[in-house]
Amino acid sequence: MINILVVDDHALIRKGMKQILNDTEDIRVTGEAENGMQAIKMAQENIYDLVLLDISMPDKHGIDVLKQLKLNKPQLPVLILSMHEENQYALRSLKAGAAGYLSKQSAPTQLVTAIRQVACGKKYISNELAEELANGLSQGYQELLHQTLSNREYQTLCLMASGKSLSEMAEALSLSAKTVSVYRARLLEKMKLKNNAEAVRYAIMNHLIE
Repeated sequence: MINILVVDDHALIRKGMKQILNDTEDIRVTGEAENGMQAIKMAQENIYDLVLLDISMPDKHGIDVLKQLKLNKPQLPVLILSMHEENQYALRSLKAGAAGYLSKQSAPTQLVTAIRQVACGKKYISNELAEELANGLSQGYQELLHQTLSNREYQTLCLMASGKSLSEMAEALSLSAKTVSVYRARLLEKMKLKNNAEAVRYAIMNHLIE
């Protein structure tokens, strides 16, 4: 039996995941967490075979939760389940230690397969992402400038592109406005962009915002 900790701040989504998974004969949801800190605590205090983690948490970004989970229990596989398209966070999640990445749009059809694969010690990526990776390798990833950013810099870029003000970005990231300004300056320098407008244009062209 594969025991799962489901981490999502929406009760309806947790309920839906639980219903899908508990209908299988070899998977059971034995824990539910509604935020990042609760997930970290539950994973530390209980035994799970896999964590199903939403990347958009109200208290702590999913990538940061993932890193903490892997720090506390390196052998515990984490499968990221996100509303964001794969080109936004898949590679970033895998680099941070995730065993796989699944968008919520494709979850109902691929979820059980992904969980079984990850529980066996394998990685899971969709066919679409595998194709994108192959295309990227052939092109040298020159177009994926955002992949060079740190997690905080990338989050700042996405918030900028969503039209957030400096104070709103600071609040969303639980950082000072001064610190966010540093991240903004760094991402512009790394991506060789002149100003915010160019950053927003890049984010839109590369589908980094919905």
